[in-house]
Amino acid sequence: MNPHATCFARILFAIATSFAAPAIAQESMTPLLHPLFQDHAVLQRDQPLTVWGHAAPGTPVTLTLATQSVTAHPDASGRWRATLRPLSAGGPYEMTVRAGQAIQIVQDLQVGDVWLCSGQSNMELPVWRVLNADGEIAAAIQPQIRLFTVPKHAATSPQAEFHGTVAWRSVTPESVRDFSAACFFFARELQKTVNVPMGLIQAAWGGSRIEAWSSAGALRAQGGMDTSLDLLALSARDTVAANAQWGRQWAQWWLSRPKAPPGDAPWQPGARGDWHEAPATLGAWERWGVPALADYNGMVWYRSQVTLTAAQAAQGATLELGPVDETDMTWVNGVGVGSQYAPGEPRSYPLPPGLLKAGTNHVVINVLDTWADGGLAGPASAHALRFDDGTRVVLDAGWQYRAAPDPDAPPLAPWHAATGLSTLYNGMIAPLGHLGLRGVVWYQGESNTADGRAYATRLRTLRDDWRSQFGARTPLLIVQLAGYGQPPVAPVESGWAEVREAQRGVAAEDPQSGLAVAIDIGDAYDIHPPNKQELGRRLARLARHVVQGEAGVPPSGPTARAATRTSSEVRVHFAGVSGALVTTGAQRPFGFELCAAEGSPCTYADADLDGHDVVLRHPAAQTSARVRYCWADGPVCTLRDRSGAAAGPFELSIEEDPAR
Repeated sequence: MNPHATCFARILFAIATSFAAPAIAQESMTPLLHPLFQDHAVLQRDQPLTVWGHAAPGTPVTLTLATQSVTAHPDASGRWRATLRPLSAGGPYEMTVRAGQAIQIVQDLQVGDVWLCSGQSNMELPVWRVLNADGEIAAAIQPQIRLFTVPKHAATSPQAEFHGTVAWRSVTPESVRDFSAACFFFARELQKTVNVPMGLIQAAWGGSRIEAWSSAGALRAQGGMDTSLDLLALSARDTVAANAQWGRQWAQWWLSRPKAPPGDAPWQPGARGDWHEAPATLGAWERWGVPALADYNGMVWYRSQVTLTAAQAAQGATLELGPVDETDMTWVNGVGVGSQYAPGEPRSYPLPPGLLKAGTNHVVINVLDTWADGGLAGPASAHALRFDDGTRVVLDAGWQYRAAPDPDAPPLAPWHAATGLSTLYNGMIAPLGHLGLRGVVWYQGESNTADGRAYATRLRTLRDDWRSQFGARTPLLIVQLAGYGQPPVAPVESGWAEVREAQRGVAAEDPQSGLAVAIDIGDAYDIHPPNKQELGRRLARLARHVVQGEAGVPPSGPTARAATRTSSEVRVHFAGVSGALVTTGAQRPFGFELCAAEGSPCTYADADLDGHDVVLRHPAAQTSARVRYCWADGPVCTLRDRSGAAAGPFELSIEEDPAR
């Protein structure tokens, strides 16, 4: 596996753990309102209030809230929507909805600020995983903060409803335990200066790529994804046909790899190659006692057979597989039938009519594992064909395997949950409709570090896409990736640094966006840094500046604005400095690099403080084109201001000083 692909895949697996709270039973009531609108909900203050739901077509719907009453008329499918005038912060309110004889009453509504907290596992990380978790949970009694968790669900087309029951809950030790720590600590800190009810919506999925969170239309407008998006659309209409087409695309990738042996097609019945007998119990290949697999991360091919009668082969059937770790690409009789990224979960793939035949049928699985144990789980009885008549036939041949070391990771199907295209938007963001929001808090990027230079475009796409849904001026608060990994001993290229630079640039270009620097509160050994309390404080400070408009509150810390060259040095000019620039742990700042043209090597440069500038002196100062700071996966960053706020990583082009 190449280093970038391996790094991405390992990160993806490491952060794919689910921290979602258990589903909460919803009170039985006449379903006139969308599930967002129920007891203890928070509605956005100072904006027109849009409320929607379902009723019998042709039956007028009357909605009453506070002193307002409006009537809506369902369309032919029963969908209705009503808009009320803005309300100031306050509550509790009661909302009543009537349609004919049906009635629904929602109690304890609050009007305040609603925040959508989304991203991957560092947003999903629950309060029970943070520093001083027991104390934080015991002290969490804040009835004016309400929590709502969107059920985790990936879909190939936009969904109007949530995939599971949902509820709004006030903050208590019980409710906060499994909720997003970053989101909760942010709201708790912000409420100290913005004393209004707050509704927090968690929509996060560990290991997710940013492409999974944008709508298909937005991704198509971005360009370069039409083939995959067309396949995703086909999957929404015809899963079996999409799986077969994906199998052909995957096979083409395999055959076109550099140095691929001509005609090597392991998915074909009777394919030749270096096949070996797998243990009858299967399980993690690292435990088979095979030296070459003892610490192996990569692809392994598996194959087996099942013998069928003509009557069995004529039926519709589903291939059932035991848990696979992590990603599979599965064929039956040489035809692709399914692919999922779902570590440790079983598979179930419907087969195309006419695929099975009387006699011997071949099942081949390519399993990709990138972290810790991997492989196809046993027992043998877990792998079978289930027929439409209810009978089940276990694969009746032992499994064979063949390792497949390769420098490149295989392609990922566009419907994969965390790594696909639009899958999480469809299943978790689309159901939020046009809910009024105060803003979005976005903590994601670790899973995109294998292609960091594309992240800025992806982030702009998500920002604009979500604003088209929630409002054109919806603020976006971005958490810059925390440090992870050991500091380098020499300048290095870093996908993590590229994502951080993309986050910095996108935040800087938009007055309704802001960046929370987290580089200094990471953990070299834990991709999930546990100090989410400090992150919450930084996000609250950012919200006070960007959203509340508090001019006296700097948004983050020292921010590099420009780099200029004089006759003997390069100066980096900082803004947003509280007091003065200072360093920690050393008399002079370090971690600054001078770089030649794009793609050329960089070199560390000595640095000194001069007011709000950092001065770099090095023989390369006269020929360098760029300066960058803290450019690594897990760098040591020592530059701060008197408030203690850290200066974040950056890369800037060096401009000639006009006075030179």
